[in-house]
Amino acid sequence: MSLPIVVGITGASGVVYGQRLVQVLLELDQEIHLSISDSAEQVLRHELNLQVPLKEFRLERLLPNRVPTRGQLHYYHYQDFMAPIASGSFRTRAMVVCPCSGSTLSGIACAASRNLIQRAADVHLKEKRPLILVTRETPLSLIQIDNMRTVALAGATVMPASPGFYHGRSTVDDLVEFMIDRVLNHLGLDRPESRQWGVEKNS
Repeated sequence: MSLPIVVGITGASGVVYGQRLVQVLLELDQEIHLSISDSAEQVLRHELNLQVPLKEFRLERLLPNRVPTRGQLHYYHYQDFMAPIASGSFRTRAMVVCPCSGSTLSGIACAASRNLIQRAADVHLKEKRPLILVTRETPLSLIQIDNMRTVALAGATVMPASPGFYHGRSTVDDLVEFMIDRVLNHLGLDRPESRQWGVEKNS
């Protein structure tokens, strides 16, 4: 069996990216270790009209329309530093912070570990495991650019939520799917419906 994937959802706009990533990974029969920041709880309510209480987390609150049954999900409160993902001795395949807020980026760049998501990201850097940060902020201050450079030099992949339009994308959902496919590509995963530049889809 493949090693689990850690997913952190933080309080940047575009929380739909994190929601959809969790759903797709479960549909691909992946084991996920998930943590959601307190700010992300507020953004879920504001952008998606979802009530996702973090102290009494239930997957159907995050995925109300369809709860995948294939993969396994383990949830940890963002203040739970006793969670397995807080230690490098817990083996993982990779971590994705999606979306990654500016404050989370800063915490990771400084190795501040103010919450479980930042600590788990720090673990992935020190253990030299893949860490993908789906940042979503514009414009960028020089401080944020420097933080991106810092984490990139430390081994992270900075993947701004900048969906492409070259596959004939026409809806918001299409643009979300584009970014999810880019994340999956860096995780070494694929979906039959994924499209690649210069490669025709099978009919």
